[in-house]
Amino acid sequence: MTTSTADLWHHYGRARATSDRTVPGTFTWNWEQNDGPGPELLGDLTGRRVGDLGAGAARHAAHLTAHHQPIRVDAVDASPAQHAMATDLYAHLAPRLNLVRCDAVLHLRAMPGVYDALYSVFGALDFTDPRELLPAAAASLKPGGRLVFATLAHYLNGAPAQPDAVAADIPARTPDGDATTMRRWVLQEHVWTKLLDEAGFTDITADTLPATTSGPRTADTLLMSASRPS
Repeated sequence: MTTSTADLWHHYGRARATSDRTVPGTFTWNWEQNDGPGPELLGDLTGRRVGDLGAGAARHAAHLTAHHQPIRVDAVDASPAQHAMATDLYAHLAPRLNLVRCDAVLHLRAMPGVYDALYSVFGALDFTDPRELLPAAAASLKPGGRLVFATLAHYLNGAPAQPDAVAADIPARTPDGDATTMRRWVLQEHVWTKLLDEAGFTDITADTLPATTSGPRTADTLLMSASRPS
């Protein structure tokens, strides 16, 4: 999250939260949330400490907590509205699900060598400067720990991803409904690979998950994975 004033995530996910209060039975990485690999990309999470960066309503974190026996999942989000929504939906999963209202970079910098696995599903990796977030993520992982994140392979309007580590301004709404913008990093695979390498990650892999539907806001997913050296 990059906002410092209005909560630009105030409206996101509200309609679903009123009609769907369940712990999801599945975990997927693709944009449509209906296909592709699952949490096995994070490895065996039994007894592990996991961090969800930009967790939103914490649906992915709730699934891992309920179905994969981690010792703890920290669902980190800077948005007061998203944190409140996650608390309303999944506070009953505490203490193994820990809902953290904090900027992802600040949280990671305070947690050196803590995590066995970190992940982001169109979360903080999309909306935080990767030159700040990725080094903080690397430092917060234990040796051999894994970072996996799903991000857009191209813009939702079909424009290609950026060939350099720059953000674009995308439409957003204030809590009052006024139009504004927020920054989003939509980067080509080689840019993410270079940034991960510069942050100290190794064993970097990339996969593209094709869109499963057609329409004006469909997108391919770029799935990146990397490890902190053992």
